[in-house]
Amino acid sequence: MDELDRAWREEWGRLLALLVAGFRRLDLAEDGLADAFEAAARTWPRDGVPTNPPGWLLTAARRRILDRLRSEAVAVRTLPRLAVESELTEEAQRVMADDGKGLVDERLRLVLLCAHPSLSPDAAAALTLRLVLGVSTPDIARLFLVSTPTMAARLTRARKRLASESFAVPTGAELVRRVATVADIAYLAFTAGYAPGSGPDVVRATEAGEAIRLLRVVRGLLPRGFAGTDEIDALLALMLLQHARRDARVDDGALVLLPDQDRTRWHTDEIGEAVALLRPQLLRDSTPYLLQALIAAEHAIAASAEQTDWSRIAQWYAALEALVPSPVVRLNRAVAVAEADGPFAGLRLLEGLDLPGHRLPGARAELLARSGDVAAALASYDEAIARCDNEAERAHLAQRRLEESRPLPR
Repeated sequence: MDELDRAWREEWGRLLALLVAGFRRLDLAEDGLADAFEAAARTWPRDGVPTNPPGWLLTAARRRILDRLRSEAVAVRTLPRLAVESELTEEAQRVMADDGKGLVDERLRLVLLCAHPSLSPDAAAALTLRLVLGVSTPDIARLFLVSTPTMAARLTRARKRLASESFAVPTGAELVRRVATVADIAYLAFTAGYAPGSGPDVVRATEAGEAIRLLRVVRGLLPRGFAGTDEIDALLALMLLQHARRDARVDDGALVLLPDQDRTRWHTDEIGEAVALLRPQLLRDSTPYLLQALIAAEHAIAASAEQTDWSRIAQWYAALEALVPSPVVRLNRAVAVAEADGPFAGLRLLEGLDLPGHRLPGARAELLARSGDVAAALASYDEAIARCDNEAERAHLAQRRLEESRPLPR
């Protein structure tokens, strides 16, 4: 990674937050910073990397924003504001020369602005990835499975909705709510990368990694003693535990289920970090993210698939269903119960369950096959295949159906 790439990944959100704070316009700030990076891509290879790359980029972005204001004849109206904010600019330059700690508040403002209640969850997630992490519009479009023009229009509408909103950090219950929204956004983005609902990919590791980076940014910005810190830690642990398996989940483009994964390919450093995050929370009240993280941890710490403690996992799922009585949780609990107590126990939990997509008929097919009801299993595989939009998962289901349809050797 060269210095420009490093600046993009590590400084984009901080610099954008400063520019938004100074000029109070998302469009100006974003365009100006993008122009500054473009200028850096042209000049740094020729002239060398400056001593203070973030400071160079901030100065370049401010110059381009001021040029645009002048060209739009807006400068006359904004001169008083710019004069008033000269102190802020000086502070920004001072911070750039120091260790950057003074930027923390501005980055938090930007993250929380993207979680504004006027935006839909998808729009908020897309805008957060664009503004806070600097993810390109085409990459975000790929993450959300829409065309680039569609995502560009969605981002434009989101920016317009926020144009007149306050850049101030909310307080009290509203702050807790906004942080929870950011956490949900991060997990939504992570899930879209970890388990794509359609397309050829088993996992989109880069996109899932961006979501983890977003959560790390938020976690690093929260004040000590913040009420939602434990939930953020639990979510980060959950995402790390799942992300740690990314290299083992696919083999030559094909899906590899958890029991069949080569555990030597799991990222043990990420598992260790996640377990360390969870350890202080073991005796605290259960929350949905904490319970999901504990379930993921049970898989991560098992020496082999055969040594997985399915009874404990089933207990965690029962506790999770008591908090979140959703069909998805019931489905996952049924799978765990089937592993602990046999396929018939799992099938009983699936009775009367209704869930769109392929995962319910896929799970039912597996349990029916284990119970010996091959005809019913094949029918469920057919239903799952018909509902599945992910190519890798559909291929896996078709292979399983083929295996179950073969006559047993005499």
